[in-house]
Amino acid sequence: MPLGTLERTPPPFFRQGPSAATRLAFFAALAVFLMVADARFTVAVPLRQALAAVLTPLQSVAALPAQWLFAGAGYFEGLAAAQRAEREAREALVRQSQGAQRAVQLDRDNATLRALLDLGPALPVRSLAAEVMYEAADPFTHKWILDRGSRHGVLLGAPVVDAAGVLGQVTRVYAQTSEVTLLADRDAAIPVLNTRTSQRAAAFGGAGGGLMELRFTSANADVRVGDALVTGGLDGVYPAGLPVATVHTVERRAESGFALVTLQTAASPDGVRFVLVLEPMHVQRPELPASAVQEGRDAPDTRERRDAAINRPRSGGR
Repeated sequence: MPLGTLERTPPPFFRQGPSAATRLAFFAALAVFLMVADARFTVAVPLRQALAAVLTPLQSVAALPAQWLFAGAGYFEGLAAAQRAEREAREALVRQSQGAQRAVQLDRDNATLRALLDLGPALPVRSLAAEVMYEAADPFTHKWILDRGSRHGVLLGAPVVDAAGVLGQVTRVYAQTSEVTLLADRDAAIPVLNTRTSQRAAAFGGAGGGLMELRFTSANADVRVGDALVTGGLDGVYPAGLPVATVHTVERRAESGFALVTLQTAASPDGVRFVLVLEPMHVQRPELPASAVQEGRDAPDTRERRDAAINRPRSGGR
């Protein structure tokens, strides 16, 4: 181009080549050809394998954040599920433990009640089953409160026993409840019979340590450790033959003339929930006929008249 001459046509702004339609048709035909060739002759399998081998590490690296996210979510979800399962297992264990304790207690109560029912028909007096509600608050006494009272037929002075023997005696009766004084109480007393020697004595509570004491026993009395003491049945309260205690220790004191005899009660009050309240023996004693009562009342007057007639001076002569 000569110097100073101006070019009227502007230079191309874009690189010139095939048109867009031409290129679209070309690549579409190539894609169709490759699909047909791959479907018929599997010519693209090596290429896909090579691309997969190259792109697999990149795909793994690209998938790491998502994997970490899902793994973290799964960890926390599993942790929450494990904590929930542990809490439910603990609650189930507590319920099972309570059920097991209740079953053990029911078995113990059933055994106690069965023993009481086996003992009941053998007694010559009527009996009433009762449950121990609580122990008296006074720490210096040994007393129970039962859930049976005068409305249920409990009488004042009624013996209270279990399958092992005598526990105490009813000392107060209310409408719905009653108070029982145990044998270990300092105010308790019960007549007993030594089964080995058939000697009668009186046992008193308050010896300490849940023991009783056989008072007023002479130093040379025939009492040995291990002797079994039962109720004699002559006091009008306790039926005969109920176990009361066994001789625990015997300390003979020749200087005082008496022996210190301690007794271990046959029935332990520990863990007792159910007892039998017996009807006192005097309730079932037959009443004396009216003629005998009248003779008893008139007997002193008859004796006085007889004594007066005997002691009256005789007078008169022939």
